[in-house]
Amino acid sequence: MLVLIAGLLLFLGVHSTRVFADGWRTLQLQRLGLGRWKLLYTAVSLAGFALIVWGFGLARADPVVLWSPPRWTHHLAALLVLLAFILVVAAYVPGTRIKSMVGHPMVLGVKVWAAAHLLANGTLADVLLFGSFLVWAIVTYAAARRRDRAAGARYVAAGLGRDALAVAIGVAAFGAFAAFGHRWLIGVDPFA
Repeated sequence: MLVLIAGLLLFLGVHSTRVFADGWRTLQLQRLGLGRWKLLYTAVSLAGFALIVWGFGLARADPVVLWSPPRWTHHLAALLVLLAFILVVAAYVPGTRIKSMVGHPMVLGVKVWAAAHLLANGTLADVLLFGSFLVWAIVTYAAARRRDRAAGARYVAAGLGRDALAVAIGVAAFGAFAAFGHRWLIGVDPFA
């Protein structure tokens, strides 16, 4: 469990610098420059991610079961993860109404993804992993919306075609990942 916790601290820690240490982050950007900052940020993120994957695998080998969710929660989780995929894609398709409405669809997508997985899984490792991401997403989303309000930021929608594109790509990515990627990467077939 310690490997998983170390990975979560590294990965979510580096992804929280803007929320909890924005002044320090700004100083480091000035000191290192954007390129070196991104390189360091990426290296720490990848190290944290690798530890999360390794630690979660170790924890799944000897699970501590806290509860056994009913089967219907897996179906609900699948629907919520589909929504999460669409939200994440909407963050990268310029001019979606989704982004103009929610402001930060990627962070909201992480929040939905984490909550969905908490509903459908009941081990200690699941609670640590998905609970940590859920708390991170809640805090990060609130901080990003506060920054937007303070800066008067507005996200302009370019038309329904952008939303249709985000939904189509999100649905296709979800379908491919659910059918092939989840089993290959995680070792669990979400539709079994």
